[in-house]
Amino acid sequence: MKIAVIGAGAIGCLVAGYLKLKDEDVYLVGRSEVVRAIKKEGLKISGVRGDFRISLPVYERLNSQKELVILATKTQDVEQAIKENLIFLKNTPILTTQNGIQADEIVARYIPKEEIISSIIMFAATYLQPGKIVHNFEGNWIMGRPFNGDSDEKIISLSLVLNKIFPLQITPEIQGMKYLKIFVNANNCIPAILGLSMQEAFKDLEISRLGIAIWKEGFRIISQLKIKLVSLPGFPVENLIKLISLDSDEAARIFSAMMLNLSKEPLYGSILQSIKRQRPSEIDYINGEFVRLAKENDLNAPLNERLVEMVHQVEKNRRFLSRDELITATRRLIN
Repeated sequence: MKIAVIGAGAIGCLVAGYLKLKDEDVYLVGRSEVVRAIKKEGLKISGVRGDFRISLPVYERLNSQKELVILATKTQDVEQAIKENLIFLKNTPILTTQNGIQADEIVARYIPKEEIISSIIMFAATYLQPGKIVHNFEGNWIMGRPFNGDSDEKIISLSLVLNKIFPLQITPEIQGMKYLKIFVNANNCIPAILGLSMQEAFKDLEISRLGIAIWKEGFRIISQLKIKLVSLPGFPVENLIKLISLDSDEAARIFSAMMLNLSKEPLYGSILQSIKRQRPSEIDYINGEFVRLAKENDLNAPLNERLVEMVHQVEKNRRFLSRDELITATRRLIN
């Protein structure tokens, strides 16, 4: 299968590199600095599967029609990526990989809905520098039709290829799973504000209490709007509900332990990785999704709204906040 991966960040590089190692016909599309680095030194992947230096084609634009395009940019870059490559995207299945739920709607402005397949990434990687990636932990790759829940022959054929690199799961309930994935990613804002790894940030129980409060506020909004959450592999809906129902101290201890055991390598969430590369983060599509839902339905999400503002402040000022600054700024917003 002829495959192109658009987006040469952590996930895009990881997927393209592993497909190449399986002898798939794949090339990578990325920004000029990544293209230069990979052409010169190869794509370097380290982490849970070992160390690899992979030689693969890499370009700044699509240059031919493919049988599958995997869109691995951040949500805020989706529209530009589609526009820049539209000439080679006609009648081509597009697999989205973004966090949040907005990417599929953006793609659908340009691509017929029947060509769009949505996916959820449950594995993790860290972008260290152009062409250099750490694979932090394993996980499933979940896919389904965002505008039509039925699976079909096209999804099945794609899954057989992608299952070579990660366990593939096809679901008719991709939207409910994507909403739950927002909760998985919602605490990435905290290490992004502090400039710390997930492990460094959440070893602090007061910070972990803040993490639980983010979930509580998000769950209140989702529940009031009667949005159905669907369990993810390793993250059942019941676990979320149980955790936010516990005493805050007990919940914080459990949450802290979860975060500390995510990866042996320092794990930097996607939001902080963007900030470190001096790129806009996807905060508006993660915590900002709770804020959007609240505003559109006459509800409120003061904690998540404040955290979105703080991430944008860090992006603008290039100054991370201290633990005490973060706690002081959010204390009155925690129920």
